[in-house]
Amino acid sequence: MTSSAYRDPSGKRLVDYPRPSVAVDTAVLTVPVGEPLSVLQVRDAVDGDWRLPGTFMHEGERLASAVLRSLSDKAGVPGLAPSQLHVFDDPGRDSRGWVLSVAHLDVVPSSQLSPGLDGSRARLVPVEDATGMVHGHDEIVAFAVASLRALYAAAPDPRGLVAEPFTMTELRRVHEAVAGRALQPDSFRRAMLPGLVATEEKRAEGPGKPAGTYRRLGRR
Repeated sequence: MTSSAYRDPSGKRLVDYPRPSVAVDTAVLTVPVGEPLSVLQVRDAVDGDWRLPGTFMHEGERLASAVLRSLSDKAGVPGLAPSQLHVFDDPGRDSRGWVLSVAHLDVVPSSQLSPGLDGSRARLVPVEDATGMVHGHDEIVAFAVASLRALYAAAPDPRGLVAEPFTMTELRRVHEAVAGRALQPDSFRRAMLPGLVATEEKRAEGPGKPAGTYRRLGRR
């Protein structure tokens, strides 16, 4: 049976029902060296404001393809692998009309983003400053940040923001950036050690004894 021939029990065809436009929007999060947790924004070519990279779905296109297209075309960032985060379906979320957004999330080291960004059309901005965006993008960032913070509260750097091997101080600084607050060193160390493997390498971090380094459990 073709889609044009299908009718539901009430006699309606698929085209008889109102349908929302479908968009994809992506929160790409990172921690630049010495900076807080930040998100990738792009400048809209028409309105000139800063927002998340996103696009409307093309006919016959898959969600993942639309996400990668928007990141490449609008941000100039290829090679990412975002995953689906959440569907934002409030009918009033977008001033342009009824738009359902399938939000995606990627978390990458800043070295994968910063060198290739054209500041005139794409930038990294601290998540606390990424507010006032159109089309419900503030809500997407807030949801993405909350999801990432929950992950980092339970395990040492699960998204690989700090290169291995790392010292406990380097690990804590990344976790503090994600959490948006200072963490007590001794408590942090006790919480993270079960998920770490010590290496034989030592690293000087200033005066005093060189610090031990670690890898995340399960990695070599």
